[in-house]
Amino acid sequence: MKKITVILLIFSTLYVSAQDTLRDDARVRRNVSIVLGTEAALYAASMTGLYFAWYADYPQSKFHFYNDNGEWLQMDKIGHGTTSYLVGLYGYELLRHAGLDERRSIWFGGTLGLIFLTSVEVFDGFSDGWGFSWGDMAANTLGSAMFIGQQLLWHEQRVTLKYSFHTTEFPDYRPDLLGSNLIQQTIKDYNGQTYWASFNIKSLFLNKESKFPAWLNIAVGYGATGMTGAFDNTLEHNGEPIPHYDRVRQLYLSPDIDFTRIPTNNKFLKYTFKVLNIFKMPLPAIEYNSKGDFAWHWIYF
Repeated sequence: MKKITVILLIFSTLYVSAQDTLRDDARVRRNVSIVLGTEAALYAASMTGLYFAWYADYPQSKFHFYNDNGEWLQMDKIGHGTTSYLVGLYGYELLRHAGLDERRSIWFGGTLGLIFLTSVEVFDGFSDGWGFSWGDMAANTLGSAMFIGQQLLWHEQRVTLKYSFHTTEFPDYRPDLLGSNLIQQTIKDYNGQTYWASFNIKSLFLNKESKFPAWLNIAVGYGATGMTGAFDNTLEHNGEPIPHYDRVRQLYLSPDIDFTRIPTNNKFLKYTFKVLNIFKMPLPAIEYNSKGDFAWHWIYF
């Protein structure tokens, strides 16, 4: 409960500080109060739920550190950074929609992912089976910094972090570790995950008067495959043999769509596009892997 109290204190401080600096506008104050209060409540509830659903059944220990930088060919680290970036992005969007000014929305919303994931690291630090990971913290910080830096510099996101997923054969051998159903696999099976940096061509390289489609991006992706264990593969599990797989890093280059740059006056479509923009669109891609091989994918998820 001490960790939950710390989380509540952090959010209470953010809430009070934001209230003291809002414009003198009753509607804006009300809207921002609702957003910040809801975020604080959901945050506390999610941390409490995470603790009892995930950590409570495992042995606890004194706070300690754990070096997991070699796990999953660093796919988990990129996942941490992407999650921190996206939570910060939508924290910012909520506050801007409520009427909070740009600068404070950037800092109060943009750090939301870092705060959330730091709390998870604290849980890990007190759990006997894990530990506080400086590698995770570095990834979390970089993810938040990528959002905040772009927003401060350009007042828009010209490079967006995204996620895609495809099913693989590996959970068949390790369902306990890689997921026993599709929902679990989207989170646990790093073999099927790809993380993307999607670059908006027009905003980065062309002038505003150009007729080049504002929504067309080029994306660079990172993935990995052949992993049946975190640090190393195993050749058996629960007495059942597992084939030998090479652990392979993969780089991708693919066109992409920035849905938030598709012009529309429809509010429902605007919100839908913001949600869709989390995901890399399934489109053709060229792959280069750590074996030195190239591969072409007509449609890559």
